[in-house]
Amino acid sequence: MPTETPGAPLSGPQEPTLDEQIAAYQREYGDLDPQVEKVVSALGRLNRRMNVAYGRQLADLGISNAEWEVLKTLVLAGAPYRLGPGELAKRLGLTPAAMTHRIDRMAAEGLVTRDRDENNRVRVIVELTDDGRTKWLEAMRMASTFEEDLLQDLAGDERALLGDLLTRLLRRVEHDQPDAGGRLTDLD
Repeated sequence: MPTETPGAPLSGPQEPTLDEQIAAYQREYGDLDPQVEKVVSALGRLNRRMNVAYGRQLADLGISNAEWEVLKTLVLAGAPYRLGPGELAKRLGLTPAAMTHRIDRMAAEGLVTRDRDENNRVRVIVELTDDGRTKWLEAMRMASTFEEDLLQDLAGDERALLGDLLTRLLRRVEHDQPDAGGRLTDLD
């Protein structure tokens, strides 16, 4: 009976290499452009693996990806790191109900506060707490280390070129799919 080593990857079918995947696609769909497929498949795999790595880092900090998205959005809003729940929901592509659920959870964890606007008692303001900002900074430090390691084999000019090329691809998608920034379904 085989034994498993703690922390070792589970054995099972391995994901095909990019070349194996492209060969299979070409076999089934003869009009496939292998250069295009290699680029988009590599980007997809890289994105998936980066999301797993980021998710692990966030879990180590005791926050979820959903909570990270709110922290990031409040930081991007600038000091004093406040937004209304409706604006947060809009920026994150969430329904108001999903946003309320997320804010409830984060307020209970001390990452944000939710108070009435002093100038308009009907309006609610969500504000980043010191603990929330500390979590955001810790996540940024961890992500920076991971990202530097990820790009260690690329020289400065290669990093700049890759950044420019990916930005061009992003602009194309944003132009052709202007509504693709939101989510199709809530993540909570």
